[in-house]
Amino acid sequence: MFPYASSLDFEIKIPEEVEAFRNTIREFAEKYLAPIVNKVEETNEIDEEVFRKAVEMGLTGVAIPEEYGGQGGGLLMMAVMIEEISKYLPAFATSIAVNHLFVYPVLAFGSEQQKRKYIPKIAKGEAYAAHANTEPGAGSDVAGIQTTARKEGDKWIINGRKLFITGAKRANYLVVSARTSPPPSKKERWKGISLFIVEKGMPGLKISSRINTMGLRGEQPYEVILDNVEVPAENIVGEEGNAFKAIVSTYDHGRIGIAAQAVGIIQGLLERSLDYSAMRNAFERPILSFEAVAFKIADILISLEAARLLTYWAATLMDKGSKDAILAASIAKTFATEAAEKASIYAIKIHGGYGVVRETGIERFQRDAIITEIYEGTNDIQRLTIIRSLVKKRFGISPEPVSYTHLTLPTNREV
Repeated sequence: MFPYASSLDFEIKIPEEVEAFRNTIREFAEKYLAPIVNKVEETNEIDEEVFRKAVEMGLTGVAIPEEYGGQGGGLLMMAVMIEEISKYLPAFATSIAVNHLFVYPVLAFGSEQQKRKYIPKIAKGEAYAAHANTEPGAGSDVAGIQTTARKEGDKWIINGRKLFITGAKRANYLVVSARTSPPPSKKERWKGISLFIVEKGMPGLKISSRINTMGLRGEQPYEVILDNVEVPAENIVGEEGNAFKAIVSTYDHGRIGIAAQAVGIIQGLLERSLDYSAMRNAFERPILSFEAVAFKIADILISLEAARLLTYWAATLMDKGSKDAILAASIAKTFATEAAEKASIYAIKIHGGYGVVRETGIERFQRDAIITEIYEGTNDIQRLTIIRSLVKKRFGISPEPVSYTHLTLPTNREV
């Protein structure tokens, strides 16, 4: 069972309330999202009416504890919601899920005052939030951020530039990473980073240009400029200088949502490809009758079910608080997103010329799928997380965030 302790670690149970919730989300997606897909592609905007309906249904409160105004539920319920939405419009799933990149670090590391002040408004859809960490020279390398914060009396002054910040334009609150002290050594680069809550309207905060990415139209990222932004001392999240854990832990949880997004994309591609191949005739018979098409659809289904099981498994482990949940999340995210890209290629080939026509919506899934492989930690970073987890389990070497050039592995004789 290496690297897992028991076959019981692979148990997945779907509560009845989660399946009932799935049906509710499916109805929402079919009624409110399916009809606007082409419009979103054209305008690069999602109608406010859709957000209002999502708030009415409590979607912004999913996976937020009831004591803070949320609907409760865990990552499994969140994954199901993202999956069903992404079958039609992955960008809208991102619009809802991005709140949790703010919610999680505040709930896990913030003060009770911060939780009471910010979380209920987000849960009720009265406010939106974003997570500002990535910079022009630092993304997956969290320790490489250059944004700074210096203490002046009872406030912090933040200066820096953040890039690819999803949800920044809509956000009322942002959690921002900044270096509050230099790292003590190259091997401890992650030390000296802090997290701050920055509110919309604070002088010096500027949501700059939107970045026109190839996919996820309707929810594309922005550049965020922080020019001497004054933040009250009580807005620091957790301990000063020790935010690295809060940041990477946020991504550990968030990447399960990305895996679910990929599952939804594959589901959408499967259904569209199956329907089209049964309808489209060539040589006087449906193209579904040709193995070249049928086998591609079979492969899409195989990857779909594998990706779904991995995603639900990772979500289940995370909800249980399992120490192996981080490894599972990386596996699920990597497999599901790469499976989504492959499924999109198959779907385009099945649709032929129609597969590359924007109005049919097939090529859009490919553009969205590629982005899922990049954000919340690229898949190469996931592979790094996976191998470091194996190294720790097998050889007992602590997976500190350092280069592998610093690791001395045991020889075969020592093993």
